[in-house]
Amino acid sequence: MTNFRFAFASSFALAAVLAAAPVHAQEAPAAAAVEGEDDGIIVVTARKRDETLSDVPIAVTAISGDTLVARGFNSVREAAVLSPGLNINSDGTGRAFVSIRGVGVTLVQSVQPGVGLFIDGIYQPNTAYLNNPLLDVERIEVLRGPQGTLYGKNTMGGAINVITRQPGNDFEMRANGSYAGPDNSWMVSGSVSGPIVTDKVALRVAAAHRQQDGFLTNSVIGGNANPLNTDSLNATLRVTPSDGFALTIKGYYDSVDGVNVPYSRVSGPTDYRRDVQFNTLNEVRFKYRGVSARAEADLGGGSRLSVIGAYDMRNGFTPDGEGDFGPDNTVRTIARDSLRTMTLESRLDSEWSDQFSTLFGVFYSNEMVRARGQDTINLVHPLLGPINIVRNTTAKNVGDTYAAFGTVFWKPNLDWEIAAGLRYDHEDRTANGSVISTTTNAILGTSTAGGLVPTAKIQSDEWQPKLSITRKWTPDLMTYVSVARGYRGGGFNAPTAPTRTYKGDSAWTYEGGVKYATPALNLSATVFYSDYKDYIGLNSIAPAAGGGLVTVDLNTGDVESYGVELEAMVRPVQNWTLRSGLTWMHARIVDDSAYFNTTGRRLSSDRLTFQPDWTASFSSDYRIETGGDSDLTLSAGLVGKGKRLAATLNQTTPTLLDSYWLTNASIAYRTGPVEVALFANNIFNTEYFESYIEKTTLALAGLPASDLGITGDRRRYGVRASLKF
Repeated sequence: MTNFRFAFASSFALAAVLAAAPVHAQEAPAAAAVEGEDDGIIVVTARKRDETLSDVPIAVTAISGDTLVARGFNSVREAAVLSPGLNINSDGTGRAFVSIRGVGVTLVQSVQPGVGLFIDGIYQPNTAYLNNPLLDVERIEVLRGPQGTLYGKNTMGGAINVITRQPGNDFEMRANGSYAGPDNSWMVSGSVSGPIVTDKVALRVAAAHRQQDGFLTNSVIGGNANPLNTDSLNATLRVTPSDGFALTIKGYYDSVDGVNVPYSRVSGPTDYRRDVQFNTLNEVRFKYRGVSARAEADLGGGSRLSVIGAYDMRNGFTPDGEGDFGPDNTVRTIARDSLRTMTLESRLDSEWSDQFSTLFGVFYSNEMVRARGQDTINLVHPLLGPINIVRNTTAKNVGDTYAAFGTVFWKPNLDWEIAAGLRYDHEDRTANGSVISTTTNAILGTSTAGGLVPTAKIQSDEWQPKLSITRKWTPDLMTYVSVARGYRGGGFNAPTAPTRTYKGDSAWTYEGGVKYATPALNLSATVFYSDYKDYIGLNSIAPAAGGGLVTVDLNTGDVESYGVELEAMVRPVQNWTLRSGLTWMHARIVDDSAYFNTTGRRLSSDRLTFQPDWTASFSSDYRIETGGDSDLTLSAGLVGKGKRLAATLNQTTPTLLDSYWLTNASIAYRTGPVEVALFANNIFNTEYFESYIEKTTLALAGLPASDLGITGDRRRYGVRASLKF
């Protein structure tokens, strides 16, 4: 509790300053605006203050909520195709693998993420949220490159900010619905917002339901192998008792029912079969709940204080899990887990003059994971006959992080800005648990072994600096250079692993960019070079204490990544908008000695798992005025991804997944506040893999060896409608 008291005392001290200071007549800003149809201006909070996108010396992509609706994107994972450098794939409802510029997360529950996820400024330690439904979203900001100076640990690849809509004085109502086949995919959502007491109290409530059958079938037990069913609800209350103070309270609830790892047994990376041979649905159920409060006040003299606190809960349940990826009852699992996260942040943003401003703050978080599970393993020994093993495990992992950070902004004149920041993070993590195994055999009888496992601890102290220099050449053109360091915290392996703990990894990134912004033309280009140390890569298998093998997360070695990112928006005429994004990246392992020292095995490739060398997106939207307050919009889009290395433990021959392009189109008619659209995604029914595991992994685990793959969604076509007033 020492760390919590430190953060609480710091916040209390800042709040005391707030209470003692005079409050000036200045309305607290509501959520930042997104793209304006007329002037093309986009306002973001990438540096935790409102700034136009074209002025921020960071590689940032801003995706508006209206764009998400128009494209039919229902999750951050789906929207990732619109941001250069961002790569997200998933092999289950509770698992998402995210990276920016090649480096990010491996297994969600065992490795801390390398890309930070923030919902309304609240850090989310579990990236499964990337699969969850987006509800009433104002915009998504994707920040590329280390963001640790302002956002803390686990943002060495970048950060994703999801900003939801806020209530205000104007009454507003939105409703959306869609239906698509052939997998019976449908969604309904709605929100209502308005004042309770004009200028004093406003409320916004939103809800959504989504479900789909998916495109995979179970050939053993029948039925759909990859269904999804979600329900979401959130409410935001904003209180402004005086012109210079605002209190925003938000609560949310998400229920997500789906499946994990619905892999098909395939013969190779061009075998796109969709039958899953499990003798169980492998269902998983998640409940997400949370509450947050944000107090913002104008202290006068150009200073503004923000205090943000949140408590988030996630509960997961696997009633009958598949462990051997096949039709036999070799490995079955029953599991429950819970994640509790508390965060508290205070920051003071001060403008001392037109040339000089500062942003200082403190941060604290507590994460606690509790898990218990039962694995039933059925084996047949050539001499002893059937052997049944029931293994019960419990785990309790606790992590405390506290930090202090600050950034100084200096503008010697209207054309130049120098921003220098530094953050100190201290992290304590502890792992406890137990493993008890009961073995039954007709010849040997029944025996029980195991008990409590030794406590494991990790402690780290990290500094994360950042320096950027910006030059404004004209009101429309700017360039910048920056250097920054980010890091990711370490973690724990099983007690039988050769390494009980592994340390965090870190990266220095050097970046240069140019941005040009007018209402008719918006261009940005970035070149970057990143030097990663102790990279936490794909988990592997290593010799276990007492014999056999054990799965381990580990430091693979060092990685070098460099590349180019391009974004463009062009309006050849007023009603025609073209957008594109392109990334070319060379991310390679340059030293894998740490991997070899732990596992005694070699890597078959220096490529990073699931990371393509290029990604691209193109879209065209043409609006035709049809008279009165009506129009017709014709839209088409193309997204592509290059070859990727599959998850493989093969030491000699890498498995590469083919590159692919997906084509989407829609035609939308709007009259007043109502819009109806016909759409089709993956028009040409392109086949591709969402995730893939090469057979060596199963072979080393003693399971029937076969490659495993999850194919991406097939052609989906349907209708959607929206109402906004």
